Amino acid sequence: MRSVWNGTIRLGLANVPVKAYGATEERGTGLHHVHVTDGGRVRHRRICEVDGEEVELAELARGYVLPGGETVVLTDDDLAGLPLSTSRAMDVQAFAQAEEIDPIYFARSYHLEPEPVGVKSYVLLAEALQRSGRVAVVKIALRQRESLGVVRVRDRVLVLETMLWPEEVRTPDFPFLYQDVEVSEREIRDATELVQGLSERFTPAHYTDGYRAALRALVQSKIDGNEVVQPTAESQREGAADLLSALRTTLADRRLPRQRVEETAPKAARKSRQTTKS
Repeated sequence: MRSVWNGTIRLGLANVPVKAYGATEERGTGLHHVHVTDGGRVRHRRICEVDGEEVELAELARGYVLPGGETVVLTDDDLAGLPLSTSRAMDVQAFAQAEEIDPIYFARSYHLEPEPVGVKSYVLLAEALQRSGRVAVVKIALRQRESLGVVRVRDRVLVLETMLWPEEVRTPDFPFLYQDVEVSEREIRDATELVQGLSERFTPAHYTDGYRAALRALVQSKIDGNEVVQPTAESQREGAADLLSALRTTLADRRLPRQRVEETAPKAARKSRQTTKS
């Protein structure tokens, strides 16, 4: 597995060198957009809105669009020149109780592996967090963007949870928030007893993705019934035809100068003989 970030957890004068790895992966359904008539894959392209041309990755830049429609174009060199003190360090801002942080702020999780020279300081920090029941609130820059985060302990491993900034969390604005709803004490008690009666220890392995399992079964039934298409066969033939056409064109282009030389050579020879005779 390849690390996505290398740096240090910076706590005052102490530094804990670590590598960050993605701790989770979202498994999709495996479905893609295809052309219903022939099963050909439909892909999304980067099209410029001005000239309608497809844009190569090398020609992409970042742009800040102004209210009037003008755009400030920022290149990678421009962005690289911005000060980002947390690009190679997680700066510990404070320590806090994990319960004090609303999970809505959490974005992504990363396992932190200690560098060989920092194993002892890594274990020391992990033990301190575990025994104190605290998490470290940090700032870190990932993918040219500074994020808030927390470092916590999970199964004796330090885990970084990147977080959203407060302005990135939307405030709910539902009509029912402004309505007076009457709920009796008995109804609340009955609902509470129902919740308690259905409570159990949370075990992630007990839960499965029924939709993905049903989807796999559906796909397998299509395969068993030979309900498949071969969208690449025609495209491969077209690709081969394009290649042959290109080769023929190239060969013709190379033969043309040679033919011209061969055609002009006799004329030049005749002219030379005539000159000699004279």
